[in-house]
Amino acid sequence: MSLWRGVRLVCGLRAHGRAWLPASGGCRRCSSASEQPETGPPEFFDVVISGGGMVGTAMACALAYDENLSEKKILLLEAGNQKADGKLPELHSNRVSALTPGTAAFLSRFGAWDHICNKRCKPFKRMQVWDECSDAMITFDKADLLEDMGFIVENDVILSALSKQLTAVADRVHVLYRNKVVNYTWPEPYPSSDTNPWVQIELADGRKLQTTLLIGADGPNSMARESAGIQTVHWKYDQSAVVATLRLAEPTDNNVAWQRFLVTGPIAMLPLSDHLSSLVWSTSHQHASDLLSMDEETFVDAINSAFWSNENHSEFIDTASSMLRTAFMFLMPSGTSVRQLPPSVAHVDPKSRTMFPLGLGHATKYVGPRVALIGDAAHRVHPLAGQGVNLGFGDVASLSQHLGEAAFNGRDLGSTKHLNAFETERQRHNLPVMAAIDLLKRLYSTKSTPVVLLRSFGLQVTNAFAPLKEQIMAFVSR
Repeated sequence: MSLWRGVRLVCGLRAHGRAWLPASGGCRRCSSASEQPETGPPEFFDVVISGGGMVGTAMACALAYDENLSEKKILLLEAGNQKADGKLPELHSNRVSALTPGTAAFLSRFGAWDHICNKRCKPFKRMQVWDECSDAMITFDKADLLEDMGFIVENDVILSALSKQLTAVADRVHVLYRNKVVNYTWPEPYPSSDTNPWVQIELADGRKLQTTLLIGADGPNSMARESAGIQTVHWKYDQSAVVATLRLAEPTDNNVAWQRFLVTGPIAMLPLSDHLSSLVWSTSHQHASDLLSMDEETFVDAINSAFWSNENHSEFIDTASSMLRTAFMFLMPSGTSVRQLPPSVAHVDPKSRTMFPLGLGHATKYVGPRVALIGDAAHRVHPLAGQGVNLGFGDVASLSQHLGEAAFNGRDLGSTKHLNAFETERQRHNLPVMAAIDLLKRLYSTKSTPVVLLRSFGLQVTNAFAPLKEQIMAFVSR
């Protein structure tokens, strides 16, 4: 069959509203046809999203709920099983995300945020960050604690809410579970009349698809990125993050996110409920392994000590910090913050402790001919600022907007014109955030007295200068 006859056949099927992607492999929204004809052309989609994690599923939702794209055929590919939308387990998951108000507003556009709030979500109104080697600290809050700074949400809750919203628009988006991509074939830069102008996708079960635009949301080891020949700049931090679910010694309002910069890496305690918090402790691989092998009592003692101990303080640095703090209290009394003490940990869920390696990665390009990368496929950051998934959702918001505008104007969705606009917009936001996170990680990885004095001075200056803090909060809250 010629390419032209194949395209005419696909267009004819689309014009009659038929979808003949087979039911095997976990496809939601299928026609009565049970198998794709062996001699038929690959099924055509306007957009294929590879990767059904939080960012990929959010991308599918954003496109499905955009009226400008209502006539477009969209497919979400996910190698894993469909996430059950049943009752949440009583025990909180150990994998959580700190969502910004900007992310919450984005998820509200297509109703996912309401589902998250109805399931399990803990807002926090303040964030306190301080140094292990000095008394220097900084706090972030909004309007005298009247506004939420962010929200701690389990990843499973986010994905469940997004999946539920996809179900509500099953007529606009196909979802194929339990099937992996085994090969991509990319179109020639300047296709002739006898070459295929679309991205060709081969699945593990032998089915073949084609699309005008492939969106890679398949994680830091992205097959889409590698197949498209997009290079990455990356390095390992020689650290692992230990995560766990903690039970506090006493129930409290628990509306503060705590983070302390230890020499071995930052430790954070994020509120989950009035009596539960989530631990994210970044440290050396060996120390992380030791933390996982400890009995519960020893592990709890290690956490409390990490937040409370002044073992690495020096009299000289404490004196210098105290003098600087006194000067700021005199010169800018409104800019000083009251130090709060973190809550004590009493217990840890024994099944919640695990670890994963940390690193940084950034794709040299986010886009290529008929391909765009989002989320961890485009960038990977250290968890110390809690910005990873927020950067990914920002990618989704930006790319969906550009694609919606392209569809409204009748343009090719795979055109590099609007894809380049997306790349420019997101790199201008993502690169400064990633550079700042990497700098903080390195700046706080030493006990050198001059460096400790420098970072203590910088932290206290920033804490005292309210306009600067407001600019930082506005930038990371988008």
